[in-house]
Amino acid sequence: MTADALTLESKRSPWWLLLLSGCLTVLIGILIFTTPGQTAVALAWALGLYWIIQGIFTLIGMFIDHSAWGWKLFIGILGIIAGVAVVRHPIYSAAVIPMILILFLGIQGVITGIVSLVMAFKGAGWGAAILGAISIILGIILIIYWDELGAIKSFYIVAGIFALVGGLVQIVHAFQQRKA
Repeated sequence: MTADALTLESKRSPWWLLLLSGCLTVLIGILIFTTPGQTAVALAWALGLYWIIQGIFTLIGMFIDHSAWGWKLFIGILGIIAGVAVVRHPIYSAAVIPMILILFLGIQGVITGIVSLVMAFKGAGWGAAILGAISIILGIILIIYWDELGAIKSFYIVAGIFALVGGLVQIVHAFQQRKA
C-alpha cells in the first residue's frame, strides 16, 4: 500500500460503526412504517435534545473562539429555546416540524428554479430551463399544500423510504469496507 492509501484508510470509520449506523437507520425506517405516530414523537424529542445540546456547545464554543461571537450567541440561544420547546411539546412538534420543512423545501424549490432559469438564459441550456421550471412548479405545490395533513403523512412515508434504503446502503458499504 502507498502512503496515500494508508492515510485514506485511517480516515475511514470502522466498518462495524457503519454497520451499526445502517442497522439503526433501517430500524428507524421500519418504526416509521409500523408505528408512525410514536416514532415521529420520539424523533421530534430526540431532535429537541440535539438542539439543546448543540446550543450549549455553541455557547461554550463562543468563549473558546471569539470570532463571530454575536452569531454564536444568537444561534446557541435559539437552539436551546427551540430544543426546550420541542422537548416540552413533542406531539405538537412531530406535526409542526415536518410542516416547516415542507414549507422550507417549497421556498427552496422556487428559489432554485428561478436561479436555474436565470442560468439557462445565460447559456446553461434547455436542461437547466426544464429543471428550473419543474423545480418552481414543485416548490409552488409544496408551498400551497404545506399545511395539509396529507403532506405530513407523505413526509413521513418519504422519510421512512429514505431511512430503509439509506440504512441498507450503509449495511452493504460496511460489509464491502470490511472485505477491503
